[in-house]
Amino acid sequence: MASQLHALSVMSKTSPLLAVVNAPEPDREPTARAQLAVELSQASVTFGRGANAVPALAETTLRIAEGEFLALVGPSGCGKSTILRLVSGLVQPTSGAVIVGGREVAAKALRLGMAFQNPTMLPWLTIEQNVMLPLKIVEPFRSHFRKEKRGSFRDKAHALLAQVGLQGFAGKFPWQLSGGMLQRANLCRALIHEPRMLLLDEPFGALDQFTREELWAILQELWLTHRPTVLLVTHDLREAGFLASRICVMSARPGRIIDDSAVAFARPRSIAMTFEPDFVALNQRLRELIVDARSAKPTEGSA
Repeated sequence: MASQLHALSVMSKTSPLLAVVNAPEPDREPTARAQLAVELSQASVTFGRGANAVPALAETTLRIAEGEFLALVGPSGCGKSTILRLVSGLVQPTSGAVIVGGREVAAKALRLGMAFQNPTMLPWLTIEQNVMLPLKIVEPFRSHFRKEKRGSFRDKAHALLAQVGLQGFAGKFPWQLSGGMLQRANLCRALIHEPRMLLLDEPFGALDQFTREELWAILQELWLTHRPTVLLVTHDLREAGFLASRICVMSARPGRIIDDSAVAFARPRSIAMTFEPDFVALNQRLRELIVDARSAKPTEGSA
């Protein structure tokens, strides 16, 4: 088992399947800040030093309320994923502060779930075992992952798999499932440890359009059921409009937020809604903002 967990650590660095920030949840403080899941205060990121310095993120202020579903869109390399890494604690700000759950993220972070474009699963584990893997890593579940608790954890995994339409596939291996099915299992794995925040970095980017739309509906249902705070990075404007309750548009590198809009369409949302005039108008406005942002030539490097 130690060797398998070592392999997970290596794979998460080279081909990330699920990043879990294993830290105690912060105590709620009776202040306005406690109602915020995330607060970036004039946070900036520069990679490298001196002549090799690449400014990835300009000074950015962003607040995300608990239970909110926020999407980040913008030109390639504008710093969307950098913001995700700031929130997760994988990257530290060059200046400014990043507050997660009322505390600086460097000191103590929320329990997070992360899902990426490629839902890499450990090939020697079944789907059930892959979904349950965070429970062996994240407290307080890790302390209870003994024989007497495994039954309830297994029931929890099966309930999530059923919710995404994968009942009957728990005993299958990753190579026996399609890409869309693996991404459904990936969402289950990201939620199994009850994260208060879910970070999604283009999770459906590698899938065909019909499978993506199917997974949008599944993710919407999961969010409505479990209500984690969600930060989604995507290049798909329909995806952002369908899923998010708020969309932030970023400029070209060094990225900064140039537009912050609420998405007021009623839930649950349908795919048919994305072809209605109001939705099309939203997409067109977002597209025009990004086209304008792309006209500014970025500095060298990428974020």
